[in-house]
Amino acid sequence: MNAFIGDYLRTDDEWEELVWVWRQTDVPKGCRVEVVEGLITVAHYSANAHHTIASCVQRSLYDVISKNWGVHQRLTMADPSRLGLYVPDLAVVPEEPPRSGDDSFVLAAAAELVVEITSKATADNDRGKKAAGYAWAGIPLYLLIDSLAPGGPTITLYGEPKEGVYRVLRAGRFGDAVFLPEPFDVDLGTSEFPMC
Repeated sequence: MNAFIGDYLRTDDEWEELVWVWRQTDVPKGCRVEVVEGLITVAHYSANAHHTIASCVQRSLYDVISKNWGVHQRLTMADPSRLGLYVPDLAVVPEEPPRSGDDSFVLAAAAELVVEITSKATADNDRGKKAAGYAWAGIPLYLLIDSLAPGGPTITLYGEPKEGVYRVLRAGRFGDAVFLPEPFDVDLGTSEFPMC
C-alpha cells in the first residue's frame, strides 16, 4: 500500500520507492540521475569530446538499422529486477519499445545495443556495475568506449550475456575499426574519436 507522508512516499515496494525518489531528485542543469544497483547516482554531463564520439557512433548506426528502430541519446531504461534506472549514452531500441507502464522510461530488455562512453564521473560504473546490469537485463550487445582506460583509450564490444556477465566479443584501441554483428553488420570506425 502506498501512502504519502509529508514529503516522502511509503510503500512496501522498493522499486516503486526508488522511482519516486528518482522523480523527486532535483539536480542542477547539466546533470543526470541514474539508479545503479539500487543506489541513486548523480553525474554531470560530459565534455564536448564525449558528445562528438556519441554523434559519430549514432551516425554510423543510423546507416544500418531498420527504420523500425531508433538510436537514442540519454534514454532512461529501467530494469526493476535489478533496481536499475540507467541512462546510457546511446541505446538502440524499437521505435515503440515495451514500457513498464510509465512514460518516463523504457524497459532495458528492449534494447538491442547500449553504448557507454566513459568520463571521470562514470568510468567505474560503466566498466562494472552498469555492464552487469545490462547483461542481467539481457541486452545482446554492450559497447564500452573507454578513453580513460589504463594503458590508453579502448573500445570493447561485449555480447552473449549470461547471468549478469558478458563475454568480450571484440576489443581494440581508438583508431581500430570494431565490427558490430547482426543486426548491425557494420564496421564502426573509431579514427575520428577525440580523447575525452
